[in-house]
Amino acid sequence: MAGADQHVHVERSVIRGDATVRNLLAGTFGLVGDLPETVATGCGLRVPYAMTSSRPESVTCLACREHGRAEHLRLAGQIERLGAMPGAVVGGAEAGRVAEHHRDLARRFAGAE
Repeated sequence: MAGADQHVHVERSVIRGDATVRNLLAGTFGLVGDLPETVATGCGLRVPYAMTSSRPESVTCLACREHGRAEHLRLAGQIERLGAMPGAVVGGAEAGRVAEHHRDLARRFAGAE
C-alpha cells in the first residue's frame, strides 16, 4: 500500500447518502443493498467508499473540503429558491431551515465552525 492516498474524501454527489438509504431500507423492509466498492470524489479521484465521509470534520482532502463547501452552498440557494416558488410543497420557513443546515455544513467544510 506504499504511496496510496491516505486522505479521507467526500463523494462527488455530497447529498446522495447511499448509507442512509441503505439503512432506511434495511430498517423498513429488511432489505440490504450493497454499497459501492469505489466512488468518485469531489477532487476527481476514485477511492474506496470506506475512505469517504459526509462529516466535514473527517474530510482531510483539501480539494474535497472545498467541493463539499461549494456543493452545500449551491444546495442552500436551490432550496431557498424552491421554497419561495408559488405552490411549493415545502414552505418558505422549512426551506429556510434546511438551507441554513446546508450553510452550516458549508461553514464546517471551510473550517469556520
